[in-house]
Formats: sequence, structure tokens, C-alpha cells
Amino acid sequence: MTVENRSTADSQAQQRRLLYSGIGLAMLGAISFSGKAIIVKLAYRWQVDAITLLMYRMLLALPVFLLMAWWAGRRPGAQPLTRRDWGGVLLLGFSGYYLASYLDFVGLQYISASLERLILYLNPTLVLLLGWLLTRKPVGRGQWAAMALSYAGVLLVFAHEVRWDGARTLLGAALVFASALSYAIYLVGSGRMVQRLGSLRLVGLASSVAAGFCLLQFVAMRPLSAALVPEPVLWLSLLNAIACTVLPVWLVMRAVERIGSGLASQVGMVGPMATIAMGALLLDEPFTGWVLAGTVLVLAGVFAVTWLKR
Repeated sequence: MTVENRSTADSQAQQRRLLYSGIGLAMLGAISFSGKAIIVKLAYRWQVDAITLLMYRMLLALPVFLLMAWWAGRRPGAQPLTRRDWGGVLLLGFSGYYLASYLDFVGLQYISASLERLILYLNPTLVLLLGWLLTRKPVGRGQWAAMALSYAGVLLVFAHEVRWDGARTLLGAALVFASALSYAIYLVGSGRMVQRLGSLRLVGLASSVAAGFCLLQFVAMRPLSAALVPEPVLWLSLLNAIACTVLPVWLVMRAVERIGSGLASQVGMVGPMATIAMGALLLDEPFTGWVLAGTVLVLAGVFAVTWLKR
């Protein structure tokens, strides 16, 4: 084998390693994100409310978020934060991490983890719709059809659940949908700030701001004695903060570095299936043909929307 052929073979082997490791990281990140709903549902069994549970999640994750922001701010070429930057960080932290998380936690009191994950997975379609509404960015017929497919999948699972617990399912689905919309607003509004500050720094800053909002909400709406929760809730909150909040952010970022955002988002579609599997195993949620059919429709629609945006 010549030196040139050996060099080509080594380069191809390295590309394969990056591809496989990137896919593995993206898959682990998606599964970690999906575990959040399961942990929240388990914690609710100890009669803890959403405000207290969200406070502990963000409080325990706050040191890592601050470290992320500090580390990214020290990198060569990092821009100093202006007053306008801080205003943007406050707005994005409120919408993308605080409000979206709070609405999601409250919604999980009323619906299954499986339906919650399917609704949240409509996020790419909401970003597309917001772009169309705010900037009149054209949406092709194929994208409209793909979005319709995703929403049909959610409605299929929703209709199945609403027969058993109508009012609660309606309320929970509305809250989680509002959470998805809030996070979509964050994604649409963060485009320019990501280019200026970088994704790691923006996530660290916005998440720290969101943690501050969560702490203020708890102090304003709950007595300090409400922080005295059963020990299992503390361990579940720590698991939620590290394994389902901080870790997946790092895993997905590393995956994007290796395989790009497009492929990473496609691999992330294992998320809803992971939630459904964990819900059935850990929460005794029913795994029915309705849930499977709805999941297939949602994933097919999201895949088509993502692919057609290229």
C-alpha cells in the first residue's frame, strides 16, 4: 500500500469513527432528554408540586450552567456582553427555559409521558410556522403535508387518551403545547445571538437566567418549608438536573460537532420511542397500537419537515 493510499484509508477510518461516535452521542443525548418526563412523573408520586420540583431541578443544575457560561466567555474571540445582549439573554432565558419548563412540568401532572413527548416533538413544525408568520418565509406544499402528518399523529394519541380522562388530558395537552410553542419562540429568537455569543455561552447564560426565575417563583409562591421534600425527590431532582438537563446538552453539542445538526436531529428521533419504552417499563403506561401509530406519524412528519428544509 502506497503512502497516499494509506493516508486515504486513515482519513476514511477517522471519518467513520467520527460518524459512529457522533451518532452514538446524539442517540444518548436524545434518550437522556427523554428521561426527564419519566423522572418528573416518578417524583409526582411523592405529592410534590411542579414549582418545587422545577426549582430543585434548576437549582442543582445552576452551578454547571454558570460554569458553561464562564468557560465559553473565556475562549479567544469571545465578545463582551453588551446591555442589548443581556436583554436578549433575559428574554430568551424566560421564554426558552423557564416558561417552557414550567408549563411542561405542570402539564405532566395531567397527561402521560408518551403524549407529552409527542407534543414536544412538534417543535420543528412550530419553528417553521413561526418563521412563516413572522417573516413570511415560504412553506412548500410538501412541508405543509409533513406538518399535517405530525399533528395527525398527536391528535390520534390525544383522542385515545381524552376518552379516558377528558378534561385533565385536554388541560395537560394544552399546557405542554404552550411549552413547545414557548421553546419554539426561543429558537426563532436566538438565531442572531447564537452567532454572536456561541451556542455554549448562550445556553449557559440563558439557563442560568431561567434558574433564577425558577428560584424567584418558588420564593414568591411557596413558603420555605415547602423545600422540605422526601429524600427520593431530592435524588430524582439531582438525576433530572445532571442526566436529563446538563448531560444531554453536552452530548448533543458534541454530536453536532462531529456529524452536523441535520443528522444529529434525525438521530434524535429515537427520543419519543425511548420515552414510550421507559413509560411502559417504569410508569406502567399502556403501550397500545394507538400510541405506536401516533408515534410513527409524528416521527414521519418531523423527519419530512427537517429533510425538506435542507
